[in-house]
Amino acid sequence: MIYLNKLLPIFASPLGLISFLIILGIFTKRMFYIVAALLLLWVTSLPIVSNSLLGFLERNYKVQTLNNVQDHDTVVVLSGMVRTIQNNGEVYYEFGEAVDRILAGISLIKDGKADRMILTRGQLPWSLGVPEGEFLSDFAEMNGVEAAKITLTRVVQNTDDEAKAIAELTTSKEKLILVTSAFHMPRARMVFENQNIVVTEFAVDFRKRWSKLDILDFLPDAEAFKDSSLFIREIIGRSYYFLKY
Repeated sequence: MIYLNKLLPIFASPLGLISFLIILGIFTKRMFYIVAALLLLWVTSLPIVSNSLLGFLERNYKVQTLNNVQDHDTVVVLSGMVRTIQNNGEVYYEFGEAVDRILAGISLIKDGKADRMILTRGQLPWSLGVPEGEFLSDFAEMNGVEAAKITLTRVVQNTDDEAKAIAELTTSKEKLILVTSAFHMPRARMVFENQNIVVTEFAVDFRKRWSKLDILDFLPDAEAFKDSSLFIREIIGRSYYFLKY
């Protein structure tokens, strides 16, 4: 099932749709489909478009400071910020764009906003090395979080799994702070609510860029295409869980 969940968004992504249109154009020998593919590529590669799409995903959240957070029992940090590299038979770990998730979790614990941090053992069937939560646990300890304050879930593969695993480790009386990327927070909140888990949202890793418009915003850019693809993937994820619940 996890393979299907990961493959379906690819076909509905800009890259998947563009590829489909090009193939369709070749087989039908109709230039219309080729032009449509190029137009879709151009539009989804414009920073002004992708930035607006990211802004839509993050529209309900603002950057928070620790001073605005009340004391809770537990900080929950969702996986999705580490990638692995294999070199000479060794597996190495490096952070991706969502590193703010663990940095925020560490800051909340060290500032005394909670006494416990739950990290999820995110790991896909094709992943290399140890589950993500184990690497993050070591990283948190190296940055001043006591090992006794860290709890790891069982191995999980997606946000739904994470919510179920965390429900196994918490009680209805616990006050939880949920830390994840701003674009991902609505979907995460949805699955946690389905498990009857009430959380205080602490959104991080904002992707929308706040700057004055210039000529570059109207020129195709690979990073913008990536952001547009992220938007499609997140909308598909939200729709899936909305229909599921």
